[in-house]
Amino acid sequence: MKPNTVSLAMTGASGAAYGLRLLECLLQYKIKVYLMLSVPAQIVIAQETDLKLPGQAQEIARYLCQRYNADLDLLQVFGPKQWFSPPASGSSVADAMVVCPCTGGTLSAIATGASDNLLERAADVTIKERRPLLLLIREMPFSAIHLENMLKLARLGVSIMPASPGLYHRPQSVAQIIDFVVARMLDQLHIAHKLLPRWMEDDSPNTHTTT
Repeated sequence: MKPNTVSLAMTGASGAAYGLRLLECLLQYKIKVYLMLSVPAQIVIAQETDLKLPGQAQEIARYLCQRYNADLDLLQVFGPKQWFSPPASGSSVADAMVVCPCTGGTLSAIATGASDNLLERAADVTIKERRPLLLLIREMPFSAIHLENMLKLARLGVSIMPASPGLYHRPQSVAQIIDFVVARMLDQLHIAHKLLPRWMEDDSPNTHTTT
């Protein structure tokens, strides 16, 4: 079932474009978003993109809605210590949560049930309420610790999604590579989209194999 509200958390891992593109798509599809930005995430956004985020949460929401031509009532932005906010409670109306991109440290905190900030608490709530949780892991290579934490969460029903795009659609730009990964996240959220052709369907490239 398509979600009405999604909690989206961005951490300090490289790959801010993944989270921002997902945010853009969610807003375009008229899905309400609770956006949680860590301080490192804001630093990475400044380094990796041309966005100039304001300092206050409400100003960030207004800036992003203008950027993506979205209704302001579709986006709420929260800082890491805003405990009195919807994502901190199981009574929240958020239907799913995505951490994109997700650092190894955030992965560890979620796997151990730490709730030292709003992002970690929101993930803990999502797990205990048995709602969909997607983690777009942006680390390479993975250590044994990373893999153990991913396995632990996968057994709890968390969707572990490494940022590993396919190339069978013959991308011609970085944007198309990003869209491949975002499309897979939208699939997991049961949100219909047309970001890229699907494997061996009408618009997919002809693929020939030899034996």
